[in-house]
Amino acid sequence: VSISERPATADDRAVPGHWEGDLLFGSANSQIATLVERQTRYVILIKIARKDTATVINALIEQAHKLPRELYKSLTWDRGKELADHHRFTVATDIQIYLCDSQSPWQRGSNENTNRLVRQYLPKGLDLSTYSQAQLDAVARRLNERPRKTLDYETPAQRFHQCVASIG
Repeated sequence: VSISERPATADDRAVPGHWEGDLLFGSANSQIATLVERQTRYVILIKIARKDTATVINALIEQAHKLPRELYKSLTWDRGKELADHHRFTVATDIQIYLCDSQSPWQRGSNENTNRLVRQYLPKGLDLSTYSQAQLDAVARRLNERPRKTLDYETPAQRFHQCVASIG
């Protein structure tokens, strides 16, 4: 489904639960998935063994089942072949995937900005396969505990946990 069909509530960040994602590549054919929630800027990093569509989709499905359904309504991704089987993700999770237009990374601006922040901890050229999920969780925690001007100097963790508390 094209990004042009994404709901207005995702575009204007009025409602939490709309995510952007991407693969971040390292050396030695290594990669991790980065997910960022559009309203709260909450970051999740996922260890990915291979970049083939089955591996990536399986990892995204597993992650989706860890979050409250109310906080995972959609995922916006680029048109990389790692999501060629995006229909399987939608069937398994009931979460709609929206695909950006070709050569339009700014349509996932929150994720592009987050990837720049992640690179402060995981610079280009590193073999990302040497990082455990626990180490990636620690990097995500540092980013989520970092106050953001766009959040009136609250942290993504504060905003995300407010959302979790409101549905609980």
